[in-house]
Amino acid sequence: MAFENSSRSRLIVPALAPVYSSTHEIAETILRVAAGVLLVTHGFGKIMNPFGAVGMVEGLGFYPGVFWSPLLSATEFFGGILVAIGLFTRPASFAAMIVLLVTVYFHGVVRGEGLGGAEKSILWAAIFLFFAVRGGNSHSVDAKLGRTF
Repeated sequence: MAFENSSRSRLIVPALAPVYSSTHEIAETILRVAAGVLLVTHGFGKIMNPFGAVGMVEGLGFYPGVFWSPLLSATEFFGGILVAIGLFTRPASFAAMIVLLVTVYFHGVVRGEGLGGAEKSILWAAIFLFFAVRGGNSHSVDAKLGRTF
């Protein structure tokens, strides 16, 4: 309701204020669940072969690869599950954001693809930054437990 009171006078169509105030939290939940599920999907192949990215992570300067490759796999797969259900939303989102910032560097600098190659990773990193700062909302396991990180 705070949105309705503070923003109604600024809206071009004030009649839409109830729509915005009643749907903003569900839209945020949909974004969190979609981001988490897509991260799980992206990490599924890696979790099936957690040492498969050893060469890639070492090529980026992360040694030893036998440590970083499974960590990457777990961050994407299990971190995505945590974000999707809204459990430990902030730390899981922060970890995903770090992974995605590394992919920004990988695509933009190492592979020389520039902004065009890094733009999806930048967008994903921004989404996970949002949830690292915001956390889960009332439609999260964190909220159901009455605890947040």
